Amino acid sequence: MITRRAAVAGLATSLVSLTQGAAAQPSAGQMATPGARAEDSLNLTARPQTQKLRPDASAQAETWSFDGVLSPVFRLKHGAEWRLALRNETPKPLSLHFQGVRGPNAMDGVGGLTQEPVPPGGRFEYRFTPPDAGTFLIRPCILGGSAEPLERGLSGILVVEEETPPEVDGDFAILVDDWNLNEDGTLAAFDGEQNPAGRLGNFLSINGRATPHRVEGPQGGRVRLRLANVCNARTMRLRFDGIRTTVIAVDGQPTDTFEPLKASLPFPPGTRYDVLVDLPAEPGAGGTVMALIGNGFPLVEIGVTDKKRPALPAVAPLAPNPKLPQQIRLQDAARKDIAIAASPSQAGTAWTLNGATGDASAPPLLRVKRGTPVVLALTNQTRFVQPMHLHGHVFRLLHPLDDGWEPYFLDTVQVPENRTIRIAFVADNPGKWLLASTVMERFDQGLWTWIEVT
Repeated sequence: MITRRAAVAGLATSLVSLTQGAAAQPSAGQMATPGARAEDSLNLTARPQTQKLRPDASAQAETWSFDGVLSPVFRLKHGAEWRLALRNETPKPLSLHFQGVRGPNAMDGVGGLTQEPVPPGGRFEYRFTPPDAGTFLIRPCILGGSAEPLERGLSGILVVEEETPPEVDGDFAILVDDWNLNEDGTLAAFDGEQNPAGRLGNFLSINGRATPHRVEGPQGGRVRLRLANVCNARTMRLRFDGIRTTVIAVDGQPTDTFEPLKASLPFPPGTRYDVLVDLPAEPGAGGTVMALIGNGFPLVEIGVTDKKRPALPAVAPLAPNPKLPQQIRLQDAARKDIAIAASPSQAGTAWTLNGATGDASAPPLLRVKRGTPVVLALTNQTRFVQPMHLHGHVFRLLHPLDDGWEPYFLDTVQVPENRTIRIAFVADNPGKWLLASTVMERFDQGLWTWIEVT
């Protein structure tokens, strides 16, 4: 559980000014995008470092970071090429997955399936042009070895900016993580014990720093928050107190705008929301984004400055993504039932999909031709909620009778205990694509399969 001590320690805030929150000025946790020349790469080194995560800690935690920065934010204009030269100076193999990016299969970053893992001391260049604007996660993805690098801090956000973004007074990327800390502030041991719930943290951070994170805007202004959950197993709800909030994108893809029901949104691991927050017209007013854990934890404090701004137009939806299908012909779909199960084993818990653990050398769960509509029925036979992520594609969450779908696209979905949910997508991206748990211990223990699009 998140302790009261952790909450008190988290009252140390980090103030980000409007110019730092926008794309123009990278701040702590915000890194520059690749250089202007097409032949340039952004050089990034993953390496160990020691630092205090909890402000009142008596000892430092041994984290892994990118060039000494936890939870960095990278920004790229839509249509620009992303070139990232990764050097691995950690003691474990590494590869990076860009969650939600529908890029080329060879750049999907699944060590052991789409590329060879980058060994300690090795280097690999990721090079692709993201087809979609949006908010995407960067995280480790190595078959059998993802939990420790993620839980030591190797994660970030890739923001691909729209050509015509909405008018706002600040654009802030907010990466929520949790850390499993000992009493002295060091990281709890990675001793190989398999908690079937996954490794849960007891200390929350925003962009690698203690909560709450603070942002500000003018009276009557509007800010954009890009909220991303990179926790390993921490599912929570968000509540927006004292502010009017409108969702404009889910998992990086534009959606019909809506205000959260009861000012609250589910926030499982891997999920991203882009929201517009309309600020009060009174100086000194503001609001809070709360994590509904226990009695609640403030994640983001939103303040109002003494400045005023002219009235803004009403919130409008982002332009629809023309590269996504308006319709999915369910009557023509290739269909596959997938049972998620768990049983005790000597190593902890044996996680299976249709009775088998993940195996890159085995035949794919499903092989379809490019352009085929696909419906997957995911049945959770375990006593745990199962967050599942589909690589290389985005999908619709179907209504129970297959008579429609929710009005947004997803790349990650929660499958409740003893329930079946159905997802539908057009298999339009050729390659080998994972369907996998976002709880890294379960993923490492085999809770994944793969689909081939030819």
